[in-house]
Formats: sequence, structure tokens, C-alpha cells
Amino acid sequence: QSGTMSKLSKFEIELPAAPKSSKLSLSERDIAMATIYGQLYVLYLRHHSRTSNSTGAEVVLYHLPREGSCKKTRILKLNRTGKFALNVVDNLVVVHHQDTETSVIFDIKLKGEFDGSATIHQFVLPPRSIEPYQIPVAGPASVTSQSPVPCKLYSSSWIVFQPDIIISASEGYLWSLQVKLEPVVNLLLDKGKLMDFLLQRKECKMVILSVCSQMLREPGRGSLSVIATVFDKLNHEYKKYLEAEQSYTMVVEAGLSRSNPLLKRPVRTQAVIDQSDMYTHVLSVFTEKKEAPHKFTIAVLMEYIRSLNQFQIAVQHYLYELVIKTLVQHNLFYMLHQFLQYHVLSDSKPLACLLLSLESIYPPAHQLSLDMLKRLSTANDEIVEVLLSKHQVLAALRFIRGIGGHDSISARKFLDAAKQADDDMLFYTIFRFFEQRNQRLRGNPSFTPGEHCEEHVTFFKQVFGEQALMKPTTF
Repeated sequence: QSGTMSKLSKFEIELPAAPKSSKLSLSERDIAMATIYGQLYVLYLRHHSRTSNSTGAEVVLYHLPREGSCKKTRILKLNRTGKFALNVVDNLVVVHHQDTETSVIFDIKLKGEFDGSATIHQFVLPPRSIEPYQIPVAGPASVTSQSPVPCKLYSSSWIVFQPDIIISASEGYLWSLQVKLEPVVNLLLDKGKLMDFLLQRKECKMVILSVCSQMLREPGRGSLSVIATVFDKLNHEYKKYLEAEQSYTMVVEAGLSRSNPLLKRPVRTQAVIDQSDMYTHVLSVFTEKKEAPHKFTIAVLMEYIRSLNQFQIAVQHYLYELVIKTLVQHNLFYMLHQFLQYHVLSDSKPLACLLLSLESIYPPAHQLSLDMLKRLSTANDEIVEVLLSKHQVLAALRFIRGIGGHDSISARKFLDAAKQADDDMLFYTIFRFFEQRNQRLRGNPSFTPGEHCEEHVTFFKQVFGEQALMKPTTF
């Protein structure tokens, strides 16, 4: 690493039992070294002798830690015999079998069985062949019109190099092996196991989102328990990234990053499926199509919100808005009222504004919106604006007095609202309140030019007479 060699300590490999007539031997081609999930392993392809009771060959993984002795940690069961070759692609161990011309994939991150000394893994997917490749015919233009020649797969002339190189010596080609994730979706039916597999892959985001969309649609719609499992697995990865990001931010803000030049911002991998991804690619599309029963639709939305809350991830307001819009579309106002009453939907200013817009079709939404704004305690200006827009000027004034902000409010805003209400006595009451405030604050009931209330003073004189104006108190 970085141009330096590290000498590892010696270790012994357990060889299979051999007949008495033959000597124990270890072939170089049965050994490979690879880095899997950031850890260094020696992979030993162990061919069991015919006299043993084993069902086939296996790949034994010896873990080489930076410090400490090497240990046999994992066994990959091949359940077949013959000629094999090994590659490691995207942290997956791929074992090629020449006799059947198929390959099997192992993922050591997935759960296996512990036999007391090592974890035993079975292959993740059914055996599959490498995708056929057509070799173009080389030569003069008159000859190259011939159709391409299919490449001979799993040829005896193949040479395999780690981690993902296959060379065909006879045909003069070198390939880089890759794993296609899309077909895996239909090969691995257990959605929980499928998510565990996909979340460890490099280019997994769009495949995961397509799986989420697929399990919400007919045919093959998943049960709520399966959907909940998938959401929890996604949000577990999401939470890990958010915690790493938060820790990094705290270190930077504390000024400790300068003393630690190795500190790096956490990398946002493809496995991080955030709320915006789910909303854009899955949930909003799901609700728009309206294929599923509305109870199922709402249950799915609430299940995702439940999962976010379980991992203590702040729910973005647009998810709550999606829930509310879905409830309104199906006239489920009683359920909306309950969700708000029992705080299933968290308070926010955008949510309160959305509720306010529903007043025409659901009148109680107005009061629900005001209650939410009051609970927020940071939305006092919004509450005043809402009340004034409804010409509830006295209610707005009582509210602002209740929180002690009446000395700094704009007199013109309240006088405008009172005038628009077309109620002379209301206008008189509001005008008198601000005259008294001016008297108390400045010793003079008159409005200053900066308050821009000249037109309201003129209107007051026209309706109630100039003598109705307060006179300055003299001492």
C-alpha cells in the first residue's frame, strides 16, 4: 500500500484428507488473495478427495488482520466438484465452474451458519452463466461482413487474475467481470435478503428504488410487514450516514479538523436512500396512480414515517403533505383530524399553511392550523397574518397582547385590516388602542410620519369627527 510492502506472518492451511498413497499438496492455482469489504483474505479452493464424505468442493477464507494471527473465518459451500476459478467483484466472491459452464455468487455480509470455528455460506443466487459475448471477425472490409463469432465461455484456456480479470489466451481477449443487479431482483424473492444484498453493492440506488416501487404494485404486491422490513433496512443505512455527517460537522465546528488532516467528510454511497429519493421515485408516484386501495396507500405512507421516527430521523414536511393530500382525495377528514389531534403528523409551518388552504372543503382545518401554529411558538407572525386575513382583527390583537408583542406591532397593518372589515366600531376600537399605545410610549397619541397612518387618521376624522381624536395629556 502506498508503495510500501507489508510482510504478513506465516499461517497454516488445513488441507483435506488424502489417500495414503498420495502426498499432501497445495496448488498455486487454488490460492487467491483479495480485499473483501475492506478486509484482506486468502481464498483457498479446497477440492475434497473422492474418498471423503463431503458433497463437493468449498472455498475457505482466511482473514489476515493488520495485527494478530490469521484465522479461518468463512467457508463457501460449492456443492459440486470439478474445475473452478475465482474472482472478486463488488465485494462478492464469484466462483466459476467449468463443467457446468456456470458461476455462483457468495456474499459474506449475508447471514450464514456458524459451525463452531467458521461461518458457512451458501451461494446467494442460483448458478448462472456469464452473459455471452460476440467476437467481431477481423480482416479486410470484404471479409468483415461475416457475422460475429460467439466467444467460448468457461474455456480451458481461460486465465483468471484478481480481482475481476478474465483472459482468454486462445482468443486474445481480456475482460473485466461485472455483476448486473437488475436480474437479481427476480432471482432473490426474499425482499429482506434482497435488500441486504443490494445495499452492499456500488451502483444500487435505482435498482433499490425500482424494487420499492415494484413491491407496492400489483401483481406481487408485498405485505405491510415485508414493506416495513424493507423501509427499516433502508433507513438503517440512511441513519448511519446522517450520524457520520453530524459527527463530522461537530468536529469541523469545534475546529479540530485542522489538527487531524486525515479527517474526511463521510462519503454518501449509493446505498443511502433518503426521504427525497423515496418521495420522488416511489411514494409520490405510488399515490398518483391510485391503483391500490386507499387504506393500503395511507398505511404504506404511515409505515415509512413510522420507520423514520424509529430511527430518530426528522421527517420532512413534504411527506406529511403527501399524507394529508391523500386523505383529502379520499375525503377521510375524520382520519386527518385524528392524525393531527394525536400528533401523528408533526407540527410545522408548511403543514399549517396547507391546512389553512383546506378550510373551504373542511372548515375545522382553520382552527387546526391555528392550534398548530400556536404549538410551534415560533410562528406568532404567521398566526397574526392568518387572523387578519380572516378579518379577525380583535382576535389578532388579543393574541399579540397575550404574548407581549403589542408595543412593536405595525399600527397600519391592523388599521388596514379593520378598515377592510367594513365595520366602523371595529375601526374605532383599533384606532383608539393605537392612540393609547402612542400616548403610553411617547406621551402623545398622534401617529408619527414613519407609521404611514395618515389616510386612517383622515378616515377617522371623516367618520367620527376631529374632536374624537385623543389630545395629548398635559402635566
